[in-house]
Amino acid sequence: MRGRLSTVIRFWRSPDDPVRRRLLRVGAALVVGATLVTTGAVSSVAWIRSTAQGHIFTETDVPEAPVALVLGTRVLPDGTPSPFLSARLAIAHRLFAAGKVRAILVSGDNMNADYDEPGAMSRWLVAQGVPADRIVLDHAGFDTYDSCARAKRIFGVEKATVVTQSFHLPRAVTVCRQLGVDVNGVGDETAREYERTWRISSTREYGASVKAALDLLSGRDPVHLGRRETGVDDALRDA
Repeated sequence: MRGRLSTVIRFWRSPDDPVRRRLLRVGAALVVGATLVTTGAVSSVAWIRSTAQGHIFTETDVPEAPVALVLGTRVLPDGTPSPFLSARLAIAHRLFAAGKVRAILVSGDNMNADYDEPGAMSRWLVAQGVPADRIVLDHAGFDTYDSCARAKRIFGVEKATVVTQSFHLPRAVTVCRQLGVDVNGVGDETAREYERTWRISSTREYGASVKAALDLLSGRDPVHLGRRETGVDDALRDA
């Protein structure tokens, strides 16, 4: 044991050992990289929260808007919304019932025939009494950036109330506003009862905030664009 320990000590004390120099360079690079990533994440979160400030409200206090933009999240294997998604939809339903919005744009992932977030969201709202002609489906809202960009560029939304969980809301508000949609936001807190999922999702916001900042800096197009759709215009005209 002492012999092995002496060998290790001599290795790290040897300034000319090429393996030691290589390991030190790699270690230094990893430390610098980790520092940059951490700094970027903290800076992105701070910018997002600052930009969203003054545009986050309760259901009672949120100003009226023509449209509620409900962002999608997981749908269960039986095709029904997960608790997190149901909580978002419940807020949109209450805003509609209170006359705070006149139409609801549900935006989510429809990656294949067996997984359809917007379809599940629409069925849930209809079951709660929202008229089907007041609900508009965006099947290509693959992430927050795409949902906001498509709301503006495909559906022509100029002003909206965006609905999601409260930990996600500053990012959603900031991304939409930076992409030209005049939004305020209402966030769900009831899903906090799912403590582990809430904690994991909240932690992921650091990485998601960096991605959002990079997306906004790049000005990238959504994954799918396509032609202008009149669904929101039609829903508002019939309101």
